[in-house]
Amino acid sequence: MNVFFEESGSFKAGSVLSRQGDAFQVELPGGRRAKVRAKDVLIEFEKPSAAELMQQADTVAQDIDLDFLWECAPDEEFPFATLGAEYFGEHFGSIERAALILRMHGAPVYFRRKGRGMYQRAPQEQLKMALAGLERKRQQALVQQGYEEELKAGRLPDALAGKTALMLLTKPDKNTIEYKALENAAAARGISQARLMLECGAIPSARALHEAKFLAEFFPHGTGFPPVTAGSLPEDLPEANVQAFSIDDITTTEIDDAFSVEHLADGRVRIGVHIAAPALGIQRGDEVDEIARTRLSTVYMPGDKITMLPDSVVEAFTLAEGGLRPALSLYVIINRETQEIVASETRAERVFVANNLRHNTLDELVTEEALANGTGEYLHKDDIAVLWPFAQALFEKRQTARAGYGLRREVQRNTDFNFYVEGEHITITPRRRGSPLDTIVAELAILANSSWGAFLHDHGVPGIYRTQRAFGAPTGPKRTRMQTNAAPHEGLGVTQYAWSTSPLRRYTDLVNQWQLIACVQHGVTAKLAAPFKPKDADLFAVVQGFDDTYTAYADHQRRMEYFWCLRWLKQENRKQVVASVVKGDLVRLEEIPLLLHVPGLGVHARGTRLQMEVMSLDELTVEASVRLLHVLDAPTVTSGNEAEEAEEADESDEELIDAADDSAEGEAEAQAEADLDGEANADDAAASDDGENTDATRAADQHIAEPGR
Repeated sequence: MNVFFEESGSFKAGSVLSRQGDAFQVELPGGRRAKVRAKDVLIEFEKPSAAELMQQADTVAQDIDLDFLWECAPDEEFPFATLGAEYFGEHFGSIERAALILRMHGAPVYFRRKGRGMYQRAPQEQLKMALAGLERKRQQALVQQGYEEELKAGRLPDALAGKTALMLLTKPDKNTIEYKALENAAAARGISQARLMLECGAIPSARALHEAKFLAEFFPHGTGFPPVTAGSLPEDLPEANVQAFSIDDITTTEIDDAFSVEHLADGRVRIGVHIAAPALGIQRGDEVDEIARTRLSTVYMPGDKITMLPDSVVEAFTLAEGGLRPALSLYVIINRETQEIVASETRAERVFVANNLRHNTLDELVTEEALANGTGEYLHKDDIAVLWPFAQALFEKRQTARAGYGLRREVQRNTDFNFYVEGEHITITPRRRGSPLDTIVAELAILANSSWGAFLHDHGVPGIYRTQRAFGAPTGPKRTRMQTNAAPHEGLGVTQYAWSTSPLRRYTDLVNQWQLIACVQHGVTAKLAAPFKPKDADLFAVVQGFDDTYTAYADHQRRMEYFWCLRWLKQENRKQVVASVVKGDLVRLEEIPLLLHVPGLGVHARGTRLQMEVMSLDELTVEASVRLLHVLDAPTVTSGNEAEEAEEADESDEELIDAADDSAEGEAEAQAEADLDGEANADDAAASDDGENTDATRAADQHIAEPGR
């Protein structure tokens, strides 16, 4: 005997081996044996065999007219055999019974299952609605199939053109037929969805996709600003009796620092570091603050930027030349003979900015030799001549402090790079790092951030500090973090370091400026008047949010720099390049700031120059492949002292590469910090799966490395 039964929601047939009470021991056509309860058996039959019954029942089931079957069914619940007699008449055997069950069970739109072998036909209105839904799905399936065929043939369907294409790659609705068609076509072609869309012309370039992905994640509502105006300045804001000047890249628009020099009696000089003061016009919680807190930082990328503040606010507070500008000023009086600071003072005031000097025009004139000889003619020559030895003294003082923390002297690479983008054309220009102007800007910014960090601490007012300390052994790897209480930054060689010099482009600096102004205006009662009180939970939230967002912005900047480095290689048709070994199989190209891992490179000393062949470039995945052609030259060591120095340098480089830290710092005052940790970040970036391995330290000096700032 054979039985047709239900098991786990499906129907099967098998030969009965034995029966014990209400249970059958059944052998299925495939040889598997199963225990079947009697209540699950729907049909008992002798012929045909179990396998033949299932095969024939499937064939008969396909020929059953569901519409006619539904018409024959009664309104109330019924056993399947009742409907079988109506539909098949006298030819209603085991095969027809099984076919009827399979057909009704497979058509829940027409028939609802009410129990084993029991069914009820669907109400007419619901049936019409369900059939209409099925027809829509059928039509959509046909449309989807058409999209798939077009995409597989390398043609773009009209429905996937324009913004739809970017949406499918950035924030897709995976339930749409457009996405399903793209997914299936890409799988059939064996390529990624992004590459398929690029081949079909759905996206103009890989660059557009990279930028769209970033904007979709961090600026889903666009990069524009609502109409806002900066608040009014205090009426009693005093006017400083100085002529200030700034030093920035030619494309910089957010000018947030300037300097002044006043000669005093007894060989003393008062040096002013003047920082744009949007905190005087922006109040915590107002419309502009809400915008700044949402963005947290200006986003930089080659050829473009997304500002933290609206243009109208930037224009109101940027230190543009030719007028009085609101500023928070740090004044230090120094002894010119010893370059020691003898007094300092912080003021909120209006400062006349006489000139905006530019690196592009001054770097060739303001050299160490020219400053030593007093040669050359340029604006604020005498002031720069005063600032240069003071900056050198500040640098040396920091090196002494670094030595106290067990760190070697800062080592700066000689070359930095600027990116200039015009349309799809990229120009990458080298620029000497560590020039006098660089050093002046960096050291005065570090001085301001360190001094103002102490100023906040002395008044008991919380701020946002950047700290870097060793964990484990004193000479162990340095860990950089942001916190709300003062602590040393060992990499910079300062006892505290509060980001305060870029309030136009970084929210942490705006917060610190509010706190500093409270100290200036309220003195010993500043703790009560400051916008953020000690242990303010909102301040901790700002720190956490900024750290995550700033890191993400830096990652995007590095990715786009890497992209443009690849574009430059393609644009200049460079089939061969010269690179130098950084460590192991990591090399740095000489003409552009690009780090690459070269599998199978072999063992070479650090600094060895290599001739490399460019094998492939992929702007979509942001990856490049090169191989070694031959060694050009290797560093030589000719004496015991030189060997010892080289060994120490290698150990220092190991520390730089292995140092645990986050992305390279984003402005001039962090240049020294970036020198400490930048190589580690570059190494990590170069090792990433998606090829985001550009020179992380290039972003350290935003006055140079971020055209368009």
